[in-house]
Amino acid sequence: MESISLKDYTTYKLKEKVTVLVEPETQKELTHLLEYIKENKLSYKIIGGGSNLIFQKDYEGILIRLNAFDTLKIEDTKVQVGAGYPTLKLALKLSRMGYTGLEFATGIPGTIGGAIFNNAGAYGSDMGYVVESILVITPELKIKRMYNRDLDFHYRTSFLKQHPDYICLEASLVLKKGNKEEIIEIIEDRKKRRLMSQPLEFPSAGSVFRNPDDIPAGKLIEEVGLKGYQVGGAKVSEKHANFIVTDGTASGKDIVAIIRTIQKKVKEKYQIDLILEQEIVE
Repeated sequence: MESISLKDYTTYKLKEKVTVLVEPETQKELTHLLEYIKENKLSYKIIGGGSNLIFQKDYEGILIRLNAFDTLKIEDTKVQVGAGYPTLKLALKLSRMGYTGLEFATGIPGTIGGAIFNNAGAYGSDMGYVVESILVITPELKIKRMYNRDLDFHYRTSFLKQHPDYICLEASLVLKKGNKEEIIEIIEDRKKRRLMSQPLEFPSAGSVFRNPDDIPAGKLIEEVGLKGYQVGGAKVSEKHANFIVTDGTASGKDIVAIIRTIQKKVKEKYQIDLILEQEIVE
């Protein structure tokens, strides 16, 4: 597959393209691909659901999607799941089975591998609370198990984010048994609140900035008058200012221009450096 539009591979629906996109189906295929990439000194990037990525130009390398790594095995309260399994799908499935611990992820897009990489979270919880261990390919192309204590989980970051040459293949999660009706009630209540407060009807990548300690990022963006601010096919949501939404024609450069303007204005007025939750791919 060559010169592929990223519209179907990023939640922003970006118009940039990628030279080659590969979807290996087995560990062996992935290992052989990585050997080829390293031998030929090629650029590459692992992607999941594309929910946290901003490509500001065409990517002249190889994108690797691990969507075929979607096994799922549930034994008592232990869950073994492939890195390509959709996070939201897993969270809903387990919650409906009466498992508690992943309710926070029922509104989070992307894949399990991406969620662990970014330590995705909401409502005061994150992946660091439920991941027991992960299986990775190391930079030396060895298969290794890493445990929670090794993964350096902190707010929206992890060992994997700091060391992207380690590739998550699968994860072991530990949950608890809960009251199914209470779990579903919590999920439905949060879903209603998200629908009312977030622009879920438009392409986006969720929250753009981390919240500073004392004030939500969205409030700061409103205060500097940038709610509704638009560049090209992207704009600051009028429903929730910590979301950037697109109309399907946006480029990554449009989004990056908005991000830089927000950071500049907030810094000028409040002396606060807003930290980006999303990744700008160079």
